[in-house]
Amino acid sequence: MKLLLIEDEAKTVQSLSKGLKESGFEVDYCYDGLIGKHLAKKNTYDVIVTDIIMPGLNGIELCKELRKEGLTTPILMLTALGDLQDKVVGFDAGADDYLVKPFEFVELLARIRALSRRSTGVSIHKNTLTFMDLEMNLDSKVVLRSGVKIPLTAKEFELLEMLLRNQGKVLSKVEIAEKVWDVSFDTGTNVIEVYINLLRKKVDKDFPQKLIHNVYGMGYVLKSE
Repeated sequence: MKLLLIEDEAKTVQSLSKGLKESGFEVDYCYDGLIGKHLAKKNTYDVIVTDIIMPGLNGIELCKELRKEGLTTPILMLTALGDLQDKVVGFDAGADDYLVKPFEFVELLARIRALSRRSTGVSIHKNTLTFMDLEMNLDSKVVLRSGVKIPLTAKEFELLEMLLRNQGKVLSKVEIAEKVWDVSFDTGTNVIEVYINLLRKKVDKDFPQKLIHNVYGMGYVLKSE
């Protein structure tokens, strides 16, 4: 999971980024709201964690501007401003959660993980993964698109399941090879491209909205256009 941490207190940044990295997160950080806005628009993050009072652009205005520009990444605000009215202002600006300083690191982790699960756009109900009009039943191994059954091979099913579980995240060929084929990626083979193309023909070809996208030089992602 990739996070963006925006906080102007250097010691807090060092402490939080160290703890988050040790907990398995990839962390980008900065000390200024304007730089944070630039990073949030340039890169793809699972969650943005931001302070409110900071130089360049405060957290409230940062949140408002990102939401106005269509960014839907979950935003968790960290602040010493704990009054109810302060929280209301933060939520009205588009924040998804609010954590008042001082806080326990384990609570921060729990909040981040909850926001990440909420942000995937994939619903899991009765062992079924869904995204847009695409539905995968993990028990019956049946895949439907707009109610139309899509026959998949075992590897195609595994590949699509990985894409569904990581909707919005660009998956590299290395990640796909390790998870779906359980092998180290061989740069001399095009097996992943072949399977992606086979999957596209079945999942996207006969439907107006394409869901499987290539991010040049980086990998593949399941997202709405």
